[in-house]
Amino acid sequence: MRVITSTEAKARLNALLAEVEQSGASITITNHGRPVATLSPVETQPRTFGRLPKLVVPETLDDPLPDSDLSEWEGGR
Repeated sequence: MRVITSTEAKARLNALLAEVEQSGASITITNHGRPVATLSPVETQPRTFGRLPKLVVPETLDDPLPDSDLSEWEGGR
């Protein structure tokens, strides 16, 4: 894990965020040589549906319907 000072983190925050996002590796931030924080990538949470926590909503839910399905919804055959 990479270690940087709080001064460096303050000066380069946007670059550090991009690095963590791209590499997936965490960065420890120190203050006067003591580790005080860790900058780490977010673990995505699956989407859920209302009050049904065990029902997982797929990422493709908002995608447009295929033309064949769409024509059926619009009353065509």
